[in-house]
Amino acid sequence: MNRNDVTEMIVEAKIAKGLKWADVAARLGLSKEWVTAGCLGQMTFDASQAATLGEIFGLPPQAVALLQQVPYKGSLPTSVPTDPLIYRFHELISVYGTTLKALIHEEFGDGIMSAIDFHMDLRREPDAKGDRVQIVMSGKFLPYKTY
Repeated sequence: MNRNDVTEMIVEAKIAKGLKWADVAARLGLSKEWVTAGCLGQMTFDASQAATLGEIFGLPPQAVALLQQVPYKGSLPTSVPTDPLIYRFHELISVYGTTLKALIHEEFGDGIMSAIDFHMDLRREPDAKGDRVQIVMSGKFLPYKTY
């Protein structure tokens, strides 16, 4: 068994039990965004969190142990995503990445936005022309240091 197998077990159990990611996150007392990322193999759970996930999804002990291992992050199957929704985020960064970079550097200076000290909130935004996806991302600014 490997971490990808655990992700598949989680997704299968989620579907079979009719759960929403927000339901799972509420049981853990964490954000739906972070818990979903973890369940899909991008975050590390502590022992208590992993045990709760084991109960929720009916996972065997080996899977619960794997949830506590540091995953290989950013592991998409191809360098340019082929899934239409994920590709649109790739396209968004391709088009607006230089704009985001210029504006962040103008506002904060030379540095990066952390994906470690980070949080995200995804919500449905009702709109008469068709609902919109609202994503708010907040990451700590980390300036490059001179030495």
